[in-house]
Amino acid sequence: MRLVPQARYWAAMVEESATPDLVELMRDTFEAVNRGDLDAVMKFFAPDAVWEAVSLGTSFEGVPAIRGFFEDWLGPYEDYEMQPDEILDLGGGVVFVVTRFTARPVGSAGGGMTRRRPLVFTWAEGLVARVTAHPDSIDEARAAAERLAEERG
Repeated sequence: MRLVPQARYWAAMVEESATPDLVELMRDTFEAVNRGDLDAVMKFFAPDAVWEAVSLGTSFEGVPAIRGFFEDWLGPYEDYEMQPDEILDLGGGVVFVVTRFTARPVGSAGGGMTRRRPLVFTWAEGLVARVTAHPDSIDEARAAAERLAEERG
């Protein structure tokens, strides 16, 4: 079948709209975290996704393990917010995020803590396949994410 120019245009538009906007999906993910809606957060992850916590020297494999990690990590905090300061779609399903985590421990009367952390998300078929929480500097983590995007190109 040969497409006329107008039909090719519409076919390209349909294909383009089927590609998820990873930046928007990342924003939706952070909104779900901030609502405390872990059921919604886990819907963004592939069943066999991996969350690599480099600073802890471990990783969590599969949605139940990732959910358990989130529950253990966020449980000690009365208030928390994960705010993305930067979200970059680097191509190849790689998204680089600098997140600012602000939290106040349960029972704490004073102010809480704030940490900035670079995260690299690898998406496949509209779902998060892997997250690497880098302990490195933001610039080093960005460079690693850019290399990964080139490899996946």
